[in-house]
Amino acid sequence: MKLSPLWIRDFVDIAVDDRHLAEDLTSAGIAVEGISDEGESTVFEMEIGPNRPDAMNHYGVARECSAIYDAALKPITPRLPAAAKGTAFPIEIEDQGCGRFTARILHDVKIVDSPDRIVQRLGLLDQRGINNAVDATNYTLWEIGKPTHVFDLDLLKGRKLVVRRARQGEMLKTLDGIERKLTPEDLVVADAKNPVGLAGVMGGFDTMITNKTRNILIESAWWDPVTVRKMSRRHGLHTDASHRFERGADFESTVLSCDRVAELILQSSGGTLSGDVIDVIARRMDQAPVVLQLSEVRRILGEALNENEIARILKRLGFDVIPEPGAEFTLRIPSWRLDVEREIDLIEEIARIHGYDKFANTLPAYAGSVVELPHVEIDRKLRGALLGLGYNEAVSVTFIAKEDARCFSAGTAMKLANPLSEEASAMRTSLVPGMLDMLAYNLNRGNGDVRLFETGNIFEASGENAVQHKRICLGVTAESLKNSIPQARKLDTSKSESAVALEIFRSLKGDVETLLEYIEHERIDYKAGAADYFHPGHCATVELDGAAIAQLGQVHPHVASSRKIKQDIYIAELDLDRTYTCGLHLPQYRALPRYPAVERDFSFVFDDAVSFEAISNAVGGLRLSALRGCTPVEIFRGGAVATGKYSLLLRANFQSLERTLREDEVAEWSGQMVKALEQLGGTQRA
Repeated sequence: MKLSPLWIRDFVDIAVDDRHLAEDLTSAGIAVEGISDEGESTVFEMEIGPNRPDAMNHYGVARECSAIYDAALKPITPRLPAAAKGTAFPIEIEDQGCGRFTARILHDVKIVDSPDRIVQRLGLLDQRGINNAVDATNYTLWEIGKPTHVFDLDLLKGRKLVVRRARQGEMLKTLDGIERKLTPEDLVVADAKNPVGLAGVMGGFDTMITNKTRNILIESAWWDPVTVRKMSRRHGLHTDASHRFERGADFESTVLSCDRVAELILQSSGGTLSGDVIDVIARRMDQAPVVLQLSEVRRILGEALNENEIARILKRLGFDVIPEPGAEFTLRIPSWRLDVEREIDLIEEIARIHGYDKFANTLPAYAGSVVELPHVEIDRKLRGALLGLGYNEAVSVTFIAKEDARCFSAGTAMKLANPLSEEASAMRTSLVPGMLDMLAYNLNRGNGDVRLFETGNIFEASGENAVQHKRICLGVTAESLKNSIPQARKLDTSKSESAVALEIFRSLKGDVETLLEYIEHERIDYKAGAADYFHPGHCATVELDGAAIAQLGQVHPHVASSRKIKQDIYIAELDLDRTYTCGLHLPQYRALPRYPAVERDFSFVFDDAVSFEAISNAVGGLRLSALRGCTPVEIFRGGAVATGKYSLLLRANFQSLERTLREDEVAEWSGQMVKALEQLGGTQRA
């Protein structure tokens, strides 16, 4: 937000120039991100934390300056004329979402342009001048941080205001000209018949100030932050008022802000102040006092600050300091500092105003030993392997849309009570939605050669609790996988689309196998098929020693197109919790065999329905002690091989660690293998 240093100087005498002031404010935690223009037109670009709504205005920043420079803060004391006798104007609060409602009534005002000084100052903050009544509320907002609103009194039906929940189906046309359908979740300010304002968010169109307005009701209220935030999100309205009410407005400033608006309007338009201030309090906002011990200040800050310096800082910031017997204070928290609740909060206030740079550099006290996080070695190995394969590490948000949670997981999603948007309304149940978004981001910007991986937790509901599971997700474009295929077996683009996709799939499968080499296991199996978001026929489920550990394959074209991805992309998601139970594979030294190996080739014709997994299981089931491996060398279809069949050349490797094998032994084992393969329906070729 923008603030004017000239306006800040209205409330506190500051000896330093604007640039020095910006540096000192930034050092104290009220960040000035930039400075524009010079002289009276100088504007600070401020970055105020969401926990400091008290500093989102000129008077609040002036209070900070008062503490930094130990200068007196000038009070704001509106000067109002004597009030004429007025008729009663009842205000009823029916809902606890409104803690306090303050109002003043002005008669016989003239709606004119605001004085040049007010228009100029609002212009520095990119605020457009409207008329003297509306500008008075905007000026007060930026001066003391309290949102207010003005109604055309003559347009309020029944001469009363009621703060209540909206009735189902009620309509309210807000100041932006949009007709909004209300629900009982909405808190409204209503006259005797209809809603006239969306509480804490925006006023109503039908009661706004116009050139015809002659009588005005000024409103300044305190609204519950959660209620305002929910309404703002529900209606897609984020205003200067809701921005402050969502973070906690000053409960005690309603009368002051109401009087300040009245003062500015009367100065510019004449008119009469009617009756006393109307101040209806539904509930109090008393903050409990906090005890501050000087010993704790020294323990946290590592330095014994002077007791008078501590008291000075806190008093300048508005805290009521009450000395207690012994080395401690009791402090009453000002109504504008809702962020201060504990002793440590007070110590932070002391440290930032005193100056972090004034504390000596010391190492924190520490006793004990360094404890390494569990599974850190497996994570490090897998991360290093992926970086070596050319993948870049990425991080996505942990919130996803409910629809994504349903589509990409069989588990139940944890829904957020107060989501930022519908696209981020649930905790992620899979890393895949985030990975798809990151791939789309790259592809939409012309980067087609993309390899990404992400390691993180997913969350599933288990009763009222959330269960976390750790996953690692790989995302890669088809173009990148094509580029990684070795030159010796480069893709033949003249092949069918299915054959090309299979070759690309094998490239991703190789990356997954590289990862699993770091995990202790005896065998890896692949089962055709995976989740619905994969392309059928171009995906598989990976099993490690009989337990499913990963899914990989091409993303279904319908899923890709729904995210405006026009290229083929491939995904693999691994269950890291399962890898942790397996443990890290530790390489062990094994001496080279002293005795020669014997190879035998077998050529068989099988039906297409016979998978290599079945062949491998049939050979492995023989449990031949000297069999070191049985690998496919060549697959052939067509020619003399009948349709629906394929020819497979297998190579068996026999070797003993104790002696040289005899020919009759190898022949016997070969015969057993032939018999086992024939039982699968295979026919041995000559």
